[in-house]
Amino acid sequence: MRFIPHSPADIEHMLAAVGVDSLDELFRDIPAALRATGSIDLPPGLSEQAVRGHLEALAARNPGAAMLSFLGAGAYPHFVPAIVDNILQRAEFYSAYTPYQPEVSQGTLQAIFEFQTLTAMLFGLEVGNASMYDGASATAEAVLMALRLHPKRPRVVLARTLPPEYRDTVRTYLDGAGDSELLEAPCDADGRVDAAWLAANVDARTAAVVVGYPNVFGIVEDLVAVHTAAAAHGALLVTATAEPLALALLRPPGECGAAIAVGEGQSFGVPLSYGGPGVGLFATRLQHVRSMPGRLVGEAHDEAGRRGYVLTLATREQHIRRERATSNICTNHGLIALATTVYLSLLGKHGLRRLAHLNLARAHRAAARLTAGGRWRLAFAGPFFNEFAVRGTDARGALARAQAAGVLAGVPLGRWYPEFDDVLLIAVTELHDDAAVARLVEVLAA
Repeated sequence: MRFIPHSPADIEHMLAAVGVDSLDELFRDIPAALRATGSIDLPPGLSEQAVRGHLEALAARNPGAAMLSFLGAGAYPHFVPAIVDNILQRAEFYSAYTPYQPEVSQGTLQAIFEFQTLTAMLFGLEVGNASMYDGASATAEAVLMALRLHPKRPRVVLARTLPPEYRDTVRTYLDGAGDSELLEAPCDADGRVDAAWLAANVDARTAAVVVGYPNVFGIVEDLVAVHTAAAAHGALLVTATAEPLALALLRPPGECGAAIAVGEGQSFGVPLSYGGPGVGLFATRLQHVRSMPGRLVGEAHDEAGRRGYVLTLATREQHIRRERATSNICTNHGLIALATTVYLSLLGKHGLRRLAHLNLARAHRAAARLTAGGRWRLAFAGPFFNEFAVRGTDARGALARAQAAGVLAGVPLGRWYPEFDDVLLIAVTELHDDAAVARLVEVLAA
């Protein structure tokens, strides 16, 4: 059935209400020379079957869709159970927007409340917010929050092992933020942030130290050591986790001294979708909640003792005066946050831990098999989760040959780190069985 929102009679009625005789009169203030006079060159309409065939033909032109992929570097392939999409496609969720009215939005508010709860549990902190856009924006918002908490400390230290897109986003956010100062901490031979550099450069002017956990090389940072270096001068530890599945096995950032922990929730029930959307995870300690960006959904009870959900804290500029707002993010990725919530609720603690163990085991088996031949060796000595970096001669050539053989074998680190031009970053998850790993080893050993 065609959707035509306004009939000719409706249009005539509206024109009469505004006092004009035609639609063209509504544009009379635009000079005639600037108005388009030709018709839009659109092809004739197609049937549903024809449209589907056309879109499938376009999709088939993307060769990467059918290739065996070991790409990671911030976006990870994981299995998404069918129940996630089944719940997302319910009309009350799929068509909902922002829950300003609790009397008609209890389902959406409860879903966000559960998302916040799961986020806080994941990071080992007391409170999580109602989602950021993605891991990169969440990291930038965490840096702004740290500067609010320490207004007389203009310096922020970013580990160079932080994902490069995260570092670029932080720079963009701080570009017009007055006297703020960014320093980049180098990495050591283990692939971790250089502890000696931190000890020499973190001082009383430092508001925060930001590190990846795991970092962009897949290496697990020593958060206790980083927190010790930061806390010695009163600076906050901020962690950013692009692969949150690792937190099912690692000590939570909150237990290691992190004041703010952020991340990307894409690994939890969200397909890669050629780059987005993702969902930002954000948690902090209760003492800092007034400086937290975004929104907070809370649980309340009415006079009859019935439980309900409401916006407890809304410090975005859409709710309060701009100069008092903690963030200009004016929405949240509610549908993607719901996918994350469904996924985490489905797996539970034990299921998530088993999945993490599977990822860990497969990645380490793949690394052992790949380095056994002698052509490739691990680039860093630090511990890794499901992503690892290997060094070899003609890394880019090997990558191109693997692609020609139908395998996206990894991400060249030289794209962001010139000193690692001979290093490939490889991600292995539960989607990569022994046959897939064998194929990876075969094409990279050729």
